[in-house]
Amino acid sequence: MADLWEYRWLLLQGTGMTLLLGITGLVLSLLIGLAGSAARIGGGPIARRIAGGYTTFVRSVPDLCMMLLLFFGGQTLMNKLGAWTGWWEYVEVNAFAAGVITIAFIFGAYMTESFRGAYTSIPKGQFEAAQSLGLTRSQMFRHVTFPQLMGYALPSIGVNWMVLLKTTALVSVLGLHDLVFFGVSAGRSTRNPFAFLIAIMVIYLILTALSDLVLRALERRYTKGRMLRT
Repeated sequence: MADLWEYRWLLLQGTGMTLLLGITGLVLSLLIGLAGSAARIGGGPIARRIAGGYTTFVRSVPDLCMMLLLFFGGQTLMNKLGAWTGWWEYVEVNAFAAGVITIAFIFGAYMTESFRGAYTSIPKGQFEAAQSLGLTRSQMFRHVTFPQLMGYALPSIGVNWMVLLKTTALVSVLGLHDLVFFGVSAGRSTRNPFAFLIAIMVIYLILTALSDLVLRALERRYTKGRMLRT
């Protein structure tokens, strides 16, 4: 316990970095998911094929492999492109940026399927009623599509968020000073890795429990109107 107390501020700092990484990745993945589902539902043949290929590719490649490819391969590609064009000199990819982009890219594919499935669950009569009222496409999305879309998609989004939160631990291999990085480093320094691994586990459990409370509140908010209609 003395070792944990001595390194408490490092663990808190790492927890903050983990949350920042997770929330930023979640927001970007939601935006990618909305765009991907729109392409799969209402896009042309080429857009549907690209979106379908994207989701298939992500589900086929391990997360860690993709993260390492982006971090090391992306940096090599950027430097070769800069040397070939002469537009920039040496570029070093930031570990946080690489982690966020990779997480958003991976979970954007899962969010795409979440939103696509949720959209197909909305009764077609809702859209017909909105059109009969003369709503524009933007008004229909704001007042009809999006609230119901979130109501149907939230359970799946919640599962994706829980997995995404755990996936942030992989970014520690890139040298990002997140919770796992600080915990493992402190465990090595004090020769007490077991205590710090337990602490990491407890912190992730707390974050998961708090996330579950927030998700339940959001589900109640977005499903209230649907429950009243039924």
